[in-house]
Amino acid sequence: MTLKNRMAGMIAGLALAASAGAAVAEIDGYGPDNWRVVGVARDDVLNARMGPDSRYPVIESFRHDEGGLEQITCVPFIPPAHFLRMSEAELDALPPRWCLMRDRTLARAGWVNAGYLEPDYGPADAESVASIPGDDPVAAAEELVRALYEMRSNEYRGMTTGLYTPAGARRFFHADLVDRFLSGAAGADPVYGAQDFEGHCEAPRRHPDQPMLRGMITVIVDCTNFGQRQRAEYNLRVDPVAPDSTPRIFRISHDGWEFP
Repeated sequence: MTLKNRMAGMIAGLALAASAGAAVAEIDGYGPDNWRVVGVARDDVLNARMGPDSRYPVIESFRHDEGGLEQITCVPFIPPAHFLRMSEAELDALPPRWCLMRDRTLARAGWVNAGYLEPDYGPADAESVASIPGDDPVAAAEELVRALYEMRSNEYRGMTTGLYTPAGARRFFHADLVDRFLSGAAGADPVYGAQDFEGHCEAPRRHPDQPMLRGMITVIVDCTNFGQRQRAEYNLRVDPVAPDSTPRIFRISHDGWEFP
């Protein structure tokens, strides 16, 4: 993915965040509600500054692994109309991204280098999907697809989530699909069903008529991409070579094509 595509996702996400009334039941496609500090030594803290640069004085700090942080805004901010006129060289020349963050109590706030932040999904992250009780495999499948969209949306914003590594992809896909997912041989994004994405996706939900049949679970996701409605259908079942009983994806169907 080019830098321009990643920045497009970030800018669209800022525009959506600024608009009131986003539906709670939707995944906006551009990131989580909470963030966590990473890359800081256990005996150190992340400095929070008065402004978006290391030249500003430190006014607060966050613990080396502090989670539940709220992102208020980030810079640089580029209006969409201006962004479309920028070259790759101009985008490459942008300064490091800084974000204004505050803790869950709203008592501490300050600007931090965005390189020390990653999404904090709490109990709904991809690692914890495997811990969902096996007595409701359809719920586990819905949660796994939701986590996939969260990680994919953050990759689109230019963040590194581990999704595009063998271990990361293995959390979501059957073992025999991991290499195909990582290769990009599908010609389009298997998650969004297109080469580019600008819009939002509704929360994944079980198929209303046939959520499970002979061990196969079906989860559907409705998205709007560049103003066009589209639906993805995920088929999941337990992978016999996986170390747990969590359902994993073995097929994704979009309008007119399937992966794999």
